[in-house]
Amino acid sequence: MDQLKKKIGIVGGLSPESTVSYYLYITRNYAERYGNYDYPEIIIYSVNLENYHKWRRINRWDLIIDDLVSCFQKLKNAGADFGLIATNTMHKVFKQVADIVDLPLINIIDETALRARELGLNRLGLLGTKYTMSDGFYQERLSKFDIDSLVPNADQQEVIHKIIVEELVRGQFLEKSKNRTIEIIQDLVSRGAKGIILGCTEIPLLVKKEDCDIQLLDTAIIHSEAALRAAINKNT
Repeated sequence: MDQLKKKIGIVGGLSPESTVSYYLYITRNYAERYGNYDYPEIIIYSVNLENYHKWRRINRWDLIIDDLVSCFQKLKNAGADFGLIATNTMHKVFKQVADIVDLPLINIIDETALRARELGLNRLGLLGTKYTMSDGFYQERLSKFDIDSLVPNADQQEVIHKIIVEELVRGQFLEKSKNRTIEIIQDLVSRGAKGIILGCTEIPLLVKKEDCDIQLLDTAIIHSEAALRAAINKNT
């Protein structure tokens, strides 16, 4: 079966915490499903996170595009058959990157939208970095799947963004931040959200499905599942 498996290429380090969750989910899920450790090979290219923070702050998305393209070229040279960006925010430039690289890429927003449709959810709350929540790229992509999205108000967005960049990416998971995030989720539900997209791959490390009475869409798991399916040529 080895020759039938495709090698997974992951651009990681955005942040390291969530990159680890991708690796563990793919390998553990395969072992649990098939009862062996014959899981697909995974190649991870970990970037300099500080550079990405800097480029975002000064709005140099062109530099982010260039770096992501370079990363995927290195992954391809290392033998990857397809790739994914293990973060939501950088999907702002997914199309630009995908149009350049000679490697199939799996889009985290598309996979999340498909999962939402499977669950019959057409109105979703969106949590993530301030770029993910306010720049519109996520909402625009969701709308192609006939999914409406709600985002927290401006003050709540600042709270969520601060929790992500000052705590979660550093591996800090504070109870007070968890409670504040749950409060914001509850507010989105009161505004009509039928499910919540955890549109930052670190948020599921803070808020678990058992913490809320609403469907949580863990984008890291959804993306990882899509990668595993693609690697073993399975649709389910």
